[in-house]
Amino acid sequence: MRGLGTSSLTKTDNNLFVCQVYVDDIIFGSTNEEYCKEFGNMMAKEFEMSMIGELKFFLGFQIKQLKEGTFIYQEKYTRDLLKRFKMHDCKSIETPMATNVKLEADESGIKVDQNLYRSMIGSLLYLCASRSDIMFSVCICARFQADPKESHLTTVKRILRYLKHTPSIGMWYPKGASFELLGYSDSDFAGCRVERKSTSGGCYLLGRSLVSWSSKKQNCVSLSIAEVEYIAAWSSCAQLLYMKQTLKDYGVELTRIPLLCDNESAVKLANNPVQHSRTKHIDICHHFIRDHVAKGDILLRNVGTKEQLADIFTKPLDKSNFCRFRSELNVLDARTIM
Repeated sequence: MRGLGTSSLTKTDNNLFVCQVYVDDIIFGSTNEEYCKEFGNMMAKEFEMSMIGELKFFLGFQIKQLKEGTFIYQEKYTRDLLKRFKMHDCKSIETPMATNVKLEADESGIKVDQNLYRSMIGSLLYLCASRSDIMFSVCICARFQADPKESHLTTVKRILRYLKHTPSIGMWYPKGASFELLGYSDSDFAGCRVERKSTSGGCYLLGRSLVSWSSKKQNCVSLSIAEVEYIAAWSSCAQLLYMKQTLKDYGVELTRIPLLCDNESAVKLANNPVQHSRTKHIDICHHFIRDHVAKGDILLRNVGTKEQLADIFTKPLDKSNFCRFRSELNVLDARTIM
């Protein structure tokens, strides 16, 4: 539940107490069960509130706490979404976007209901909080909300057809996983047919658990593949540093966090202490990654394209690679867990 409400963290006698507040809903937990009981009693005395017990449902998220780990998914929300847009009886499909789809403005295309299109995009964006597998395709379609055409609506409906095929997919967090932070950074090159900007993608795992991900169009047009990969690595570096600081609050100290990039030129740029003139057109803010590599905060390494998990956030993939990456990110079907 990233970015929902306000959270606080307290450490007492080597025990953690975490509280998350969203309007009038509160989630809290602790490594010491007595702290939970004490907090619950204290809140009940101060406010009119009811204790529901173990966390099972929160803001559309379903949570299953098992002996082997925790599973977070939005099956009920997904099925309600399909009914709302009259897609519950549609023919299902195994990937959210075809590999040959290149969305563009489509000036001569047939206009569609803008309110309907925006409503569909908004609903899907909320679903992305637990469905990283649709992040890229939803973000691509979201770029055309100002003037949606029939071709854009068809692409959105394909995402809904994919959800019909996979309504119970969610995120699996196995118990006892290590606290080793790992990042993947990737980018396409000039993939946007409208502005020729590239898309940066990144995913960040704590042990074997996916804890953060992104798919975002870059702010500027880049002149080379090395440049777009370097800009994507900068963005991933910033995210890893933020997560490093957050984990420090929990008593977890990390150094030389691996960041895997599948472009050798971008890796060499970050590790080369000499700034060559041919790279000076890259904005200076992106060169801060080099400083953190030198300090030992980040370890930027090369990874083969077939092992680049962030590929799923930058381009449409064929069924084989899409399902493989989805599985490696621990985005699984509830039926395989429970």
